[in-house]
Amino acid sequence: MNRFLSTEKSAELLRALTAYSLRSAYDREKHRLSVLDEAGHERLYFRLPLVLPSPATGPSPEAVKVNYVILLIQAGHCALGYFENGRCRDHKVFRAYMVRQKQGKSQIKYLKTKGKSRAGSRVRLGETVEFFESINERLQSYFAGHPIHRIAISCSKTLLPYFYGSKIATPFNKHDPRLYKIPKHIHTPGYEVLLEANKFLLRGELVYEEAAQPLVEQLLGEADELPEESEAW
Repeated sequence: MNRFLSTEKSAELLRALTAYSLRSAYDREKHRLSVLDEAGHERLYFRLPLVLPSPATGPSPEAVKVNYVILLIQAGHCALGYFENGRCRDHKVFRAYMVRQKQGKSQIKYLKTKGKSRAGSRVRLGETVEFFESINERLQSYFAGHPIHRIAISCSKTLLPYFYGSKIATPFNKHDPRLYKIPKHIHTPGYEVLLEANKFLLRGELVYEEAAQPLVEQLLGEADELPEESEAW
C-alpha cells in the first residue's frame, strides 16, 4: 500500500516520527526514512519530498532552502531545470537526431551490434556528441551560479557513459552523494514532463503493508495534532 502526501503534510509527518522516537534508518541515496521493528525489520518507509532535508539536519525543515537540478535524458531527448525550493528558475530542452528511423534504435545501441555505417551514422554520432556537450554546458552554468544540494536524474545505463564521458565534463561525478535516481517512469522528456517530475518529487510517499495500517493512521493523526512549531524538533 502507498499514500502520497503534500510537502506540508510530509513535514508534519517527519516531526511526528521524530516525536514518537520510533526506531528508524535514513537512506540518503533514496532520500527515505524506514521505520523498523524491534528485530530491525522494515515496517514501512517514507520517501521524503526532495525539498525536505534528512531527519538529522536540524530543528526546522521548512527553514532550509534546497536548490536542486532535475535532469531527464533519453535517446535524443533531454529536459533539465534548476529549482529553488520547488520552483523552477530556469529550464532547457534539448533534442538530437540520434535514432535510426527504420529500426527505431538509437545510434549508440546500433553501434554495439553492427558498428559504424555510412553518412547517416556519422551524422547521428555527431549529434550525439553535441547533445551531451550541450547538456553539460548548461549544467556547468547552473553549478557555477548556485549551490546545488541535490541532483535528481533519470537516465538509462546505456547513455550514462556518454554523459559522463563528454568532452565538456559534468560538474559532478557518478559517485556524487547528491545524486538521486528518480523512482518513477519518465515519459519522453520535455518541459511539461519536467514539471510533472518536479510535482512528484515535491510529494512524500508512505509505502507499507496492510499490517502497518494502524501505525500509519496513528502517525498521521499525531502529525495533525502537532503545532507548527513543534518542540519535538
